[in-house]
Amino acid sequence: MTISDLEPTTLVVPGLNSSGAAHWQTWFEEQIPGAVRVVQRDWKSADLAEWSSRVRREISRRPGPILIAAHSFGALAAVQAADDHRHRIAGALLVAPADPEKFGVTDLLPQGPLGFPATVVASSNDPWLSIERAARLAGTWDADFVSVGAAGHINTESGYGPWPGGLRLLQRLLFNGRSQANQFTLAAKSPVGGGEWPHLSSESEDDCHGRPRVAHRDISTTIADAVRV
Repeated sequence: MTISDLEPTTLVVPGLNSSGAAHWQTWFEEQIPGAVRVVQRDWKSADLAEWSSRVRREISRRPGPILIAAHSFGALAAVQAADDHRHRIAGALLVAPADPEKFGVTDLLPQGPLGFPATVVASSNDPWLSIERAARLAGTWDADFVSVGAAGHINTESGYGPWPGGLRLLQRLLFNGRSQANQFTLAAKSPVGGGEWPHLSSESEDDCHGRPRVAHRDISTTIADAVRV
């Protein structure tokens, strides 16, 4: 048996102050059998090296492929840690990443394609990262991009508790897009959504106004139910 024969373990990587009982990440843990939360030593200290080492430790402890559901500063830690385990990562859902520039960690993150399926989910009024910066991160990392509109930091305060659409995005990383993800499945304790998973475009947008093109794949309009809570 090889790594690719095993079912993935879902690592839930919260941001600063962790994710409370009403947060979508906690709900994910309740829906996905065997999901593991990455626990930080100090939830209030944005120490990328320390945080990413905790993610690496959890990756190393698991025998099979890894699926990541990360939020805010946790998304930055997850991306840095996963860069050392590309062959192990089945996919990464990066929701409302914190702005690397605000924390002075831009140079510590991957500056090119991540090498595994990823989706960046962003909000048009997120105080931690502008929608334009989020799109550029998606382009740099060769990740799909989903805008959920004006949803703040996509957390409990903005109404993101149970989030079936987000779970569909996580499942999509296993079912669509990249050949290395297609062989995996993600079992949920209860049905989410229904019907077949949508086939999503993998083409980059062209800028018809002469501005430099942001090479991300905006799939917002083709998976509209992902924005719903």
